[in-house]
Amino acid sequence: MDKIPVTIDKAHIVTIGERLYTQSVELLRELINNAYDADASEVKVIITDSEITVEDNGAGMDVKGLKQYFNIGSPFKKENPKSPRYNRTRIGEFGIGKFSVLSACEHFEVFTKKGDFTGKVVFDRKEWDAKADEWQLPLSVEKTDESVPEGSKIVLRGLKKKFNIESVEGRLIETLPLKAPDFNVYLNGKKLVPRHIAGRKLPFLEGTEYGIIHGEIVIMPVSRASFEDAGVLVRVKQVSVRRLSFGIESNLLPRITGEVNADFLKLTSDRNDFLRDSKEFEAFSDVMARIIMQARDEVLRQTDEKENSRVKRALKEVTRKIESALKLNKEWCPPGLLPVGEGPGDSAASMDSGRDVNEGTDKKEEKKKARKKRVKRPHLKRLTPSALIKKMRIGGMNLSLVLDHLGPDGPESFLEGDVIYINRDHPLYKREIRNSERHIMNVARLICQEVSLMSKPRDARQAYERQSRLLKDAFIIRE
Repeated sequence: MDKIPVTIDKAHIVTIGERLYTQSVELLRELINNAYDADASEVKVIITDSEITVEDNGAGMDVKGLKQYFNIGSPFKKENPKSPRYNRTRIGEFGIGKFSVLSACEHFEVFTKKGDFTGKVVFDRKEWDAKADEWQLPLSVEKTDESVPEGSKIVLRGLKKKFNIESVEGRLIETLPLKAPDFNVYLNGKKLVPRHIAGRKLPFLEGTEYGIIHGEIVIMPVSRASFEDAGVLVRVKQVSVRRLSFGIESNLLPRITGEVNADFLKLTSDRNDFLRDSKEFEAFSDVMARIIMQARDEVLRQTDEKENSRVKRALKEVTRKIESALKLNKEWCPPGLLPVGEGPGDSAASMDSGRDVNEGTDKKEEKKKARKKRVKRPHLKRLTPSALIKKMRIGGMNLSLVLDHLGPDGPESFLEGDVIYINRDHPLYKREIRNSERHIMNVARLICQEVSLMSKPRDARQAYERQSRLLKDAFIIRE
């Protein structure tokens, strides 16, 4: 039986490595992560216009280690998932990331020392492509200098582009495992420090059948909110993969940030995204959906508390104005809302004067019977924890005003029994809340709207006229 050999064009090895990392800064992340896997406690990155150097004090490599380093698809890190010195969970997996450096240069060199071995391997793309049948790389064994510590140094020469140091710094701070103990990274002499984000912290720890999910959500104050840090940074094995919003509304997204660790997530080959159709990612998304909902509720609660404070201060004045307007419109004032005790002829006592005492007693008995017949009570809505509930006494009647989240598609306001509901999620309400005076006027408009409906108008036109008259009499200063 004839057999067909499986071969690969070695030029594709370089091409695959280049395409894995479309952004050149990602190759620096990979080189530093390799140092992390090698138990380095310090990594120094030097970037100039013509050269990049990444030097670490990790375990270094001997000849066997170099062969494994250049063995594409080596199972070494899978078979040895923990580093020997610091017991770190190793990050690297596929072994092809090293070829990504060729997206930024045509030539790189690997210097390494381990024990009494010191060597250098040179990878030149032109020479690699010219020798189609040769897969070896030149290795130079050098004299060991005892004063030089163990570790590795990779030098990239003949850069194809210039690196923006500020952009590189920001990306490395976000993606490297800088919070890991005994691991420090320096960029052109400056130590990279993880960002500290001020705000209310919501730590969490959740278990799934695939592993643990843990992290911290940070609710940023309005003054610090920005889209730059918005969303939750997902880390796998200490390394940042990408930020996800988990369906957070765009208006709340700048307030919610944080990090989550889920080492069991499966990644794409370039480790810049997740295998989203996997069961692991599905379980992860379910947990995060619950956590994000809690964070969302906290943002709304903080927002509502600030608004509640403002509304409470103004409602007293609004209530007084509406009561004054009702006194000017006694002819259609809803039963029970007619202000009383405000002068001769207006009080309850004066209104009852001249009536037969027995007639008043009969009326009381009728009211008692009517109350007994009331079996069905109005169904009150279930409120959110941050709902504003304000008791308002207008005239002789107690009303309750409730400001709560009833959904963007819910009614702007409505009446149930003696409770007026105002919908905080309504687009008009959310627009008017941006201006304090307009916000209070809008709340007064909705209260007057519901009060006008309580008087049982004969049609919509009459209801609108009564609402308009109440607002005019409440807010127009009379000479």
